[in-house]
Amino acid sequence: MLAEIASQPDCWERALESGAEAAKVLPGPGERAAIIGCGTSWHMAAAIAAAREAAGHGETDAFPASELPVRSYDCVLAVSRSGTTTEVLDALQSVPGSVRKIGITAAAGAPISDATDQLLVLDYADEESFVQTRFATTVLTVARAHVGHDLAPVVQQARAAVAAELDDALVDRPHYVFLGRGWSVGVAREAALKVQEAAGAWSEAHPALEYRHGPLSAATESSVVWLLGVGDNALVHDIRQTGATVVVGTADPQAELVLAQRVAVATARARELDPDRPRHLARSVVHASR
Repeated sequence: MLAEIASQPDCWERALESGAEAAKVLPGPGERAAIIGCGTSWHMAAAIAAAREAAGHGETDAFPASELPVRSYDCVLAVSRSGTTTEVLDALQSVPGSVRKIGITAAAGAPISDATDQLLVLDYADEESFVQTRFATTVLTVARAHVGHDLAPVVQQARAAVAAELDDALVDRPHYVFLGRGWSVGVAREAALKVQEAAGAWSEAHPALEYRHGPLSAATESSVVWLLGVGDNALVHDIRQTGATVVVGTADPQAELVLAQRVAVATARARELDPDRPRHLARSVVHASR
């Protein structure tokens, strides 16, 4: 997992070089789109949907694959590293034939290739660890670039995040909270998932301004509250009143996620856990019926 985390800036650069190829597959401006995935892929779907709609490219919804509703869309984009996830394949099968079905995967020959009309394969970002890092963020890179975000500075910030010395005060804490706004809410949820699945830590994620509406009551001196893409001095003041350690991310949220991934690995090691193969988890969720 550490090696895959460190390789992310290189993967993102490669993704940016293939933008023309991605543009042929991804939802075009004006298309009404739904984006689906499971776990990490769902969190990336949420970030992509918010970024796409905010950029004026069209109405975009994000759902866990198991919760895709019956609605009218021009296209459905499914994100699946393995291309084998049962809920994703079932959701694609339920989509009407008139709707363009798009897949993003790391495995060209996986079942998702038969379930979609168009497929974007990011095989260079595939992973050995059960815990996703570089595949998910490479998908996010492709999608953000497609809607006009400038990712060149983000790549450099990620290189700095890989090289930075971790603050010991962030490692092996009892309680982690990640807050975001707009597209970074999905990134915050992904950061929370990383410390949860890799290190078994109690973690939460919320839209930043919702944090005062209840969740703040759980913050104590044992908590780390990490703001991703959120500049709100009043909120920071209120959180500090609880005694929690507050981290105000100054880099792009995608680059901040790299630091959170590293904290997840360091916490797993401190707890003598294997971050590559967390207990009770598998690399891909495939139901026995398949």
